[in-house]
Amino acid sequence: MSQSVDAADGTNGPDGTDAAAPAPSLWRDRNFVTMWGGQALSQFGAQIVELALPVLAVLLLHATEAQVGYLNAASMAAFLVVGLPAGAWIDRMRKRHVMIWADAVRALALTAVPALHLLGILEMWHLYVVALIVGIATVFFDVSYQSLVPSLVQPKQIADANGKLESTQQLAGLTGPAIAGGLVGLISAPMAILATVGTYIASMIALLSTRDHEERRAPEDRAPLHREIAEGLRWVFGNPLLRRIVATTAISNLTSTLVFTLTPIFFLRILGFSPELMGLLFSLGAVGGLLGAIATPRLVSRFGEARLIPLSAIGFSLAMVPFPLAAILPTPAAFVMLVLQGMLMGFGVLVYNITQVTFRQRITPPRLLGRMNASIRFCVWGVMPLSALAAGWLGTWLGTVPTLWIGTVGALLSALPVVIGPFWRLRNLPDAREA
Repeated sequence: MSQSVDAADGTNGPDGTDAAAPAPSLWRDRNFVTMWGGQALSQFGAQIVELALPVLAVLLLHATEAQVGYLNAASMAAFLVVGLPAGAWIDRMRKRHVMIWADAVRALALTAVPALHLLGILEMWHLYVVALIVGIATVFFDVSYQSLVPSLVQPKQIADANGKLESTQQLAGLTGPAIAGGLVGLISAPMAILATVGTYIASMIALLSTRDHEERRAPEDRAPLHREIAEGLRWVFGNPLLRRIVATTAISNLTSTLVFTLTPIFFLRILGFSPELMGLLFSLGAVGGLLGAIATPRLVSRFGEARLIPLSAIGFSLAMVPFPLAAILPTPAAFVMLVLQGMLMGFGVLVYNITQVTFRQRITPPRLLGRMNASIRFCVWGVMPLSALAAGWLGTWLGTVPTLWIGTVGALLSALPVVIGPFWRLRNLPDAREA
């Protein structure tokens, strides 16, 4: 998500407006607000299914640690398998159209879960298949989503748009899990998934009503797929700052996935939380992410966006430590500690994400946006299905809590690539002209 060098230099934004003029408020941009509203509902629905699927697996289908690992791996395998070619394909297509089709596929696939449950034939392998299909559609949706904003708003509005979209995601995280826990307790986990189906349909309608300024690349501007993939990888790894950001994010995702894969078993079996309490915990923890999204502009102003990247990375890596400590506490104290841990973690992650995603968007030419995002997602999300499998195997071999400690100790190392990098010597990150 970025503008071209010309747009950053100068004179015209993506819609032909004067980039030097003050950017109008996004609240008055009906086009952006329409898309934003649809994505708010979509993010809310995603929170429901993220709680309902593992609860269904653990409580209704009595999944083992290994099976929970397989389920989590299936949901993220697409980033490893199709992540790179998806970026090249998306750069050849209209990104808003890709998102519409992805919403349709996700809604249809998730409908199968309550249908199979009502027929009395739902099994774990069904969840693996549904998670895999939804994961593939999510790859195409997310890469397109991160590449769409520059074709909707002016260059000076990109950071504001990212902040609003991230704030909405955190609001969904604030309310979604608690409501999801209530829905699971009230109508069962399989039926709660129907709420997510409804939100994906609403997202489709909002995207159909949105207008962007994107034009499809001309056929003569296309190279063979393997060359376009390589061009995206060269762009990402040719920038020393991006290389360090990718390394920190990949290590963080690798180690945190070891922890969060086994979270349903840790919460529901070891700590004895109910689905409702688990959902409430996630919702309260999301307050930190919301505060992080709101605070990022002020923190950038105070510390500079370059220094904010290592500072926030240190924060979210240290925030992992209280998670496994909850195992030795009584239930009320464990709940309070996990809420505080979730708040600190969410705050650090959101500050880091808004800052580094805005940098990526700003320096990347429009023709490379899809491949840039896909290349980074391949690296930083591609490790997650492997980590989920490892979590299942380690949980079976060593136990859940020792596996949580392995992931937590590893998370402390994740900040090193940006902490020992050149970020401290800078205040602001370079723009397209300097990258």
